[in-house]
Amino acid sequence: MNDRIRAREIRVIDADGNQLGVMPPYDALKKAREQNLDLVEISPNAVPPVCRIMDYGKFLYEQEKKDRAAKKNQKQIVLKEVKFSVNVDEHDYETKRNHVLRFLTEGDKVKASLRFRGREMAHQNLGRNVLERLIREVGDKGIVEFRPRMEGNTMHAILAPPKQVPGGKKQEKPEKPQPPPQHQQPRQQQAAAPAPGGTPTGTTGT
Repeated sequence: MNDRIRAREIRVIDADGNQLGVMPPYDALKKAREQNLDLVEISPNAVPPVCRIMDYGKFLYEQEKKDRAAKKNQKQIVLKEVKFSVNVDEHDYETKRNHVLRFLTEGDKVKASLRFRGREMAHQNLGRNVLERLIREVGDKGIVEFRPRMEGNTMHAILAPPKQVPGGKKQEKPEKPQPPPQHQQPRQQQAAAPAPGGTPTGTTGT
């Protein structure tokens, strides 16, 4: 910027976006200072480098405003934890499952954890059944990032929101092609099918 531009010649664009042509940096900087503006190198790898006359302080301020707005609109994914127990009763399980579904709908990841206490460590299959049931019932409303696994005395699984495709719609699995209905099959194939008794349909035995 300004006196730090070292190229011998530069292509200059004025504050309104008009091309001023190729000139030495000294001449371009003189034009910029006549308008109380800065000369800023915007494309250093071009031949010759491209510089623009602008209010650099205002440019930085506008860029900072854009960055703040982008961060404000950006969804921050949070990892929410929902704790289960080996002997969870049905009502408590359904309540926690609904929490998981709500978190996923809001775009957050969910860590479903289950802690084994004392003798419960001998019945890890019961805890695994709880988490596997949760995964089945969540279905396509979540993506399994980690299936149930042990860490110390705690088993946990991690679910993430379903991926989005352009347009904000959830990504759907393509449907399998269905075979055509029987009545749409070629008539020649129907005529060639053998009728009971070994005589093809549509023909008369002699």
